[in-house]
Amino acid sequence: MTVRYRDVFGVPEFRTLFTLQTLQVAGDSVRTLALSVQTFERTGSTVAAALVFAAGMLPYVVGGALLLSLADRIPARPLLTGYHLLRFGITAVLALGGLPVPAVMALLVAVGLFAPVGSATVQARLPVLLPGNGYVLGRSLFTMTSAGAQITGQAAGGLLLAVLSPAGALWLAAISAALAVVLAHLRLPDVPAAPRASSGLARETWRVNSLLLGRRTTRGLLLAAWLPISLSVGSEGMAVPYAADLGAPDAAGLLLSAAAAGMFAGNFVVGRWIRPGLRERLTLPLAALTGAPLLLFAAGPPLPLACALMAAGTFGLGYELAVQQRLVDAVPETIRGQALGLSNAGLMTGQAAGIGAAGAVGEFMAPGDVVALCGAAAVAASLALARHLR
Repeated sequence: MTVRYRDVFGVPEFRTLFTLQTLQVAGDSVRTLALSVQTFERTGSTVAAALVFAAGMLPYVVGGALLLSLADRIPARPLLTGYHLLRFGITAVLALGGLPVPAVMALLVAVGLFAPVGSATVQARLPVLLPGNGYVLGRSLFTMTSAGAQITGQAAGGLLLAVLSPAGALWLAAISAALAVVLAHLRLPDVPAAPRASSGLARETWRVNSLLLGRRTTRGLLLAAWLPISLSVGSEGMAVPYAADLGAPDAAGLLLSAAAAGMFAGNFVVGRWIRPGLRERLTLPLAALTGAPLLLFAAGPPLPLACALMAAGTFGLGYELAVQQRLVDAVPETIRGQALGLSNAGLMTGQAAGIGAAGAVGEFMAPGDVVALCGAAAVAASLALARHLR
């Protein structure tokens, strides 16, 4: 049976989770941009502004390694209420201003530690609410909305900063977090968590992570979710130098927008219009597509063609929908939240590493060649993981 958007949005709890996700991504985007501008205005340091911009992502791997078992231990309603309350409290403190840069970064690290837990809790509810092909459609909606809300949040943040101070924009981000607290507390059902053996939080997280990475099937699926994306995304780190080589450094935004549009289109088409059987067969070709178009950057394509190639590559990111469905099917419900959280934490870490590695290689190679190298690495990883992507 074909699942449609109206079927997915007909589930009340999904609508609530979807709204929470949108509020979070948009609010965090505004907060990050406002803090970066505020830090640069106070210090005049591009390094400090960049560190503040990245501080929320830096602790993701630590949270994924030590705290993920919370996603399966605590029911979704109190956990998400508490997480968004933490976001509200920290954003409000930041909006008050006056903190030195190290204190700002410490607060961002604190909220970043729990980000993978909140994400894992939401992702664990989707297979329960949307069985079968409904899960794929629901997850594709989350991916599309995250991309759209992030772009919109950054654009709105830029407009807000044009008419408000950074502190004013931070207060608006705090209000969005407060709305998420109220929504999570009032609209999420009180569903008990699955019974689990009692053990230390970090110990249990390590135990389940080791179990997931120790099994050939789940390890292969996790690597399939991580590597093609992490290796290909390094190309986005070359957007500014590549555009500068073309003599139009401001055009970097067009390259990144094309990449976001391709990801949106890939998730829309693969999630909504491709039948489950065909989607399974297309998983490997789509994974290889994340890197194949990037090979042509070695020839130094002009801007319009470069944008088209970036969009074609990120269209292939729709392959992850099938991989995530296989991961859901491969793990018991009692550890599903942690499994999906580990997948997300590894992906965040891998993307940061991919961009960092591309930047380091870019010290010795032309930007177009680095993009092509990222593409070749993504194709090679896809082929090496073919048994898990077929």
